[in-house]
Amino acid sequence: MEKQYKAIGEEAWKNSTEKINAELFIFTYGSLVVQLVKDYEDYAAVNKQLDKMGYNIGVRLVDDMMARTNLERCSGFSATAEVIAKIGFKLFLNVTPTVTSWSTDAKEFSLIIDDNPLNDFCELPPKAVTDGLWYSNVLCGVIRGALEMMQMQTEVEYVRDVLRGDEASEIRVKLVRMLDEEVPASDD
Repeated sequence: MEKQYKAIGEEAWKNSTEKINAELFIFTYGSLVVQLVKDYEDYAAVNKQLDKMGYNIGVRLVDDMMARTNLERCSGFSATAEVIAKIGFKLFLNVTPTVTSWSTDAKEFSLIIDDNPLNDFCELPPKAVTDGLWYSNVLCGVIRGALEMMQMQTEVEYVRDVLRGDEASEIRVKLVRMLDEEVPASDD
C-alpha cells in the first residue's frame, strides 16, 4: 500500500496541480513570518499564530487532496500517516517525508522532512532559536487541521529543525482521540 500511496502522490503532483513559482512562495512565507514577529514580538505567540493559520489551511487542503486523488478515507492511523507523507506533502510541497518512530500503541509517529522547502533561503537569528521560534510551524497546523477533518483529534509539534541546528526536521504527530461524526444542525 505504501508504494501505491507514493505513486498516487507522484501522479497527482505531475498531472493535477497548478504550480506556482517556489521562490515566490518561499519568500512570501518568509515575509509572513517576519511580519508576525514584528506584530507579536513574542516567538511563542508567533508559533501559535503559524499553527492557527496552518490549521485553517489544513481543513481546506484535505478536501482538495481527496478530490484530486479520488482517495477514500484511510482505514486507520497508520494508513493516514502514509497518506500525509506520500500524497499530502508531495501534492502541496513536492517533498516526501519519512514516517518513522511509531509509539508502541501506534498512536504517535514522526515525519522526518529531509528537505523542507520553507527553509530555503532562511537563516534564523540566534535569539529566535533560543527563544523558541519554530519557523515552519504552519505545517503542524496544516496536519492538525487536515486530520481533524478526517475525524482525528491530534497534537502536532516540531521536535527538531535544521534551522535550529538539528540534523533533520522532525514533526511529531500524536492521535489524541477519534472524533464522532457530527451531523450539522438542521435549519427546520
